[in-house]
Amino acid sequence: MERLAINGGSPVRTTPFSVWPVFGEEEELYILDVVRSGKWGGTNRNKLPVFEEKFAAMHGAKHAVSVTNGTIGLTVALQAAGVKPGDEVIMPPYTFIATASAALLFGAIPVFVDVEPDTLLLDLDKVEAAITPRTKAIIAVHIAGAPVNMTGLNEIAAKHGLRVIEDAAQGVGAAWDGRPVGALGDFGSFSFQSGKNVTAGEGGIILTNDEELADIAWSLANVGRIRQGAWYQHERIGWNLRMTEFQAAILLAQLTRYDEQLQRRDRNAKLLTGLISEIGGFRTLKLDSRTTQHAHHLYMFGLTSEAADTIGKADFIRKVNAEGIPLLPGYVSLNRNRAVVAEIEKWTGEKRETSCPVSERFDEREGLWLHQNVLLGTEQDMHDIAQALGKVMNSYG
Repeated sequence: MERLAINGGSPVRTTPFSVWPVFGEEEELYILDVVRSGKWGGTNRNKLPVFEEKFAAMHGAKHAVSVTNGTIGLTVALQAAGVKPGDEVIMPPYTFIATASAALLFGAIPVFVDVEPDTLLLDLDKVEAAITPRTKAIIAVHIAGAPVNMTGLNEIAAKHGLRVIEDAAQGVGAAWDGRPVGALGDFGSFSFQSGKNVTAGEGGIILTNDEELADIAWSLANVGRIRQGAWYQHERIGWNLRMTEFQAAILLAQLTRYDEQLQRRDRNAKLLTGLISEIGGFRTLKLDSRTTQHAHHLYMFGLTSEAADTIGKADFIRKVNAEGIPLLPGYVSLNRNRAVVAEIEKWTGEKRETSCPVSERFDEREGLWLHQNVLLGTEQDMHDIAQALGKVMNSYG
C-alpha cells in the first residue's frame, strides 16, 4: 500500500491549483476608465447601467438592481416582496448563513426544511408541511450552482399565495428547464463576493421580471427615493445600498471570460464525477434531468453512509489535504448553528429546534467540497484529485 504523505510518503501533488480571481487587461482598462471619469459612486452611473443590462439579459430578466452584496440583496428582495418582521420564510438549512441572516436582519423568521439526499437542494415534498399562516415567502437556494426545481416550487407557492426568492449567490449562469435562474421566482439575488464565479471582491444584484417589485427594491436600495422623483424626494425608508462604478467595471471585465470558464468548469466537473464514481466509498450528487446548466460554484460530493460510519470525516480531509488537494468540510447545517438559533429565539421569544437529518448528516459526517477555482484547472488536475482521494480511501483498508 502506498504510504500517505501525512505519514512521510510522497504527496500526490505539490503544485497549487488555479489562482483566483482571474483577471487581465480588461479589468485594468475598465477601472482606468472609471478613475479618469471622476464619477465613482453608485449615483454617477456610467458602467453600472451597462453591467445591470448585460447581467439581466444573461439571466432572462427584465429588471436589475445592483446592491452592496448578495446578503443585502436577499434582505431587499424579501422586504420588497412584502415580508415583514415576524413573518416566516421557508429555506433549506444547507446553505451559507447569509440566507438566514438576510431575513433575521429585519426580524423575519427562518423556517428550515430539509434537503434532498441526492441533490442537497430544498426537498419540495417537505415544504407544504412547514407552511403556516405566518409563512410569507420561500427562499430557493441554488446550492453549488445546481438549480432548484423551480417548476414545482412555483406551483407550491402559487397554491399558498407565497413569494419565491431565489438565492442565486452561487448560481451565475445556471439554468432550469431551458431558462436561466434568477428571474424564475419573484426575485433572484446574486453575489459577487471574492470567491464567486464572477467577482468584484464584493457586490450583489437583484433580478426580477416584475416592474413594480423592481421599483420598490430600487427605492429601498437608494435611500427611499423613487426612480423619477426629485433628489430629496424620499417616499419610504430606505438605505444607501448601492454598488460602485469600480465594482461595475470589474464585473463587466469578468463577464468577458465567463462563458469559457463556465464551459471549463462543466467539462472538469463531469470528468471528476466519472473518476470519483470509480472509487469505492464516495457518492456524487445527482442532477434533475431538467437542469440545463450547472454553474459549478462548488464541487460537492460525499462519503457514502457506509464509509462515513467507519471513517472520520475530519481525519479523511486532513489526509487528503496532506496529499496537496484543498478538500473542505462545507457548511454547518443552519438549524444547528448557534448564532442562528439564538437570533430566532431573540425575535420569537421561543427556542425553536428543527430536525433536518439529511442536512445534518452531510454537514457532520459525509459532505466534501472543492471550490470552483479547482475546476478551472487541467484534466490532469482532476486525475490528481481522484488519485489522492483513492489513495487515502484505500489506506483505511
